[in-house]
Amino acid sequence: MTLTVFASGSGGNCLLLSGGGASILIDVGISTRRLTGLLASCGLSLQDIDGVLITHEHSDHISGLKTLLKHTHCPVYAPRTVGAHVCGLVPDCCERLSVITVGETFPIGRMRVLAFHTPHDTPESVGYRVESGAVFAIATDMGCVTEEIRQGLLGADTVLIESNHDENMLRFGPYPVPLKRRILSDHGHLSNANCAALAGELARSGTGTIILGHLSRENNRPDIARAAAEEALAGLPVRLLCAPELGCLEVKVERACLPSD
Repeated sequence: MTLTVFASGSGGNCLLLSGGGASILIDVGISTRRLTGLLASCGLSLQDIDGVLITHEHSDHISGLKTLLKHTHCPVYAPRTVGAHVCGLVPDCCERLSVITVGETFPIGRMRVLAFHTPHDTPESVGYRVESGAVFAIATDMGCVTEEIRQGLLGADTVLIESNHDENMLRFGPYPVPLKRRILSDHGHLSNANCAALAGELARSGTGTIILGHLSRENNRPDIARAAAEEALAGLPVRLLCAPELGCLEVKVERACLPSD
């Protein structure tokens, strides 16, 4: 299975998973024009997409969905509440929507997909775990790490997790106080420090590749996020990467070696 991150951040989120006889997108927060070019660099077209998984309805995750649906016939997968909100914003999605049950595995090609809840300031928000030989999991847009998130991520070979903000940059930055409180809340976004703690837990459980994602443009920098994670991962056999805000990061999702006792 191959993971290609096309965008990860407040300006847009979109990634591609290819393997198991299918190619799927997780979120479509970039324009169809940009997506078409990025897919072409992977040897794919819009017509090669077998499905779109939606995490939640915020614009940085679905802004490109309306136009995408005009150019493809692929289904859109989302939990019931997420799907209802997406359909309210993108009516064309209603006839394509395949409602999924959180916590129950479903197939796309030979991929097996599982959704799990993430605590965010929406009525419902989810992360995904995708298995096709190796296992990839993603969890962003979460204010804290719950046991449900841990169960969704633990044991995955490659994981993309949110490292949204440096707390000092956020607290002393230009954002208005209500927005700072929202981001810092248990239904906001995950800080570098909390991401680093989660990364260490995942690495100790056998995850071989950890990707830091959804970095804030205003309240974080890749070097700061990476430094926090590296401290927590010191001495652990794990590859650490940082997802681009816009660009192309390709990663082979392969079985990781479990840590020895």
